[in-house]
Amino acid sequence: ITGQNYKPFNYYGSATATKVIVAMGSVCETIKETVDYLTKKGHNVGLLEVHLYRPFSAKHFLRVLPKTVKKIAVLDRTKEAGSTGEPLYLDVCSILKGKDINIYGGRYGLSSKNTTPSEIYSVYKMLETSPRNNFTIGINDDVTKLSLKEEHIEIENDNKEIKIVGFGSDGMVSASKDLLKILHASKDLYVQGYFEYDSKKSGGVTISHLRYGDNKINEPYYVTHPEITVVTKDIYFRMFDIISNLKENGTLLINTIKNEEELLKLLPTKVKNTIFKKNIKVYYIDA
Repeated sequence: ITGQNYKPFNYYGSATATKVIVAMGSVCETIKETVDYLTKKGHNVGLLEVHLYRPFSAKHFLRVLPKTVKKIAVLDRTKEAGSTGEPLYLDVCSILKGKDINIYGGRYGLSSKNTTPSEIYSVYKMLETSPRNNFTIGINDDVTKLSLKEEHIEIENDNKEIKIVGFGSDGMVSASKDLLKILHASKDLYVQGYFEYDSKKSGGVTISHLRYGDNKINEPYYVTHPEITVVTKDIYFRMFDIISNLKENGTLLINTIKNEEELLKLLPTKVKNTIFKKNIKVYYIDA
């Protein structure tokens, strides 16, 4: 009726996959995007997406799992202190006990951390080169050293991206939402917005991650290569890495009370080098 496929478990990817990720929730859209990228390059990878977690059906799980699978990474969005593993990982281990399949458990998205295609690729890379248990992605774990090194990949699509770095309570989040409404209403475009806040809310930093395009958007993570970056406080350039991922020939809009000479003195050398190397167009306004 709806055109959706909601079996207890859905498989996505190569029919002869040797390396598979098992996961549930919105991260599956990111994994699918990564699987599409890797299968085009000849990798035998896949995703087993969990729709029905309880009761956890071994029969339905095994029915969709390719017979060629040799290694599985199970992604949980939780950390259970004192347990031998996280819930989904333990369920998969119990189902596949006695089979010639190596299973590794890992964590993602703790404390609402972002999960990108590059981080998902690092999981497949880990399965291929140096499999290990209890890995984490999305954070730099400098205590237990269990984080996977991010393996950078570029996934091309037709969507446009905008990043707006604002000051809590300055109205930029509301303005960003209005911008998305205007793009959809006047241009009939698909739009998406993710809004990032620090712990202080009012008076803190807000980052609006906006996407728009002619096609449906399935990218549940922050923008990776914005064409436009807006910064509402010039001092942020001395506090954060703001424009390193701005596209070449992109546009940077700065809200500042400073004139051109004062702004040039304020901007760190690293920022000015990035502007020069990427041929970024810079506009400033006192708003």
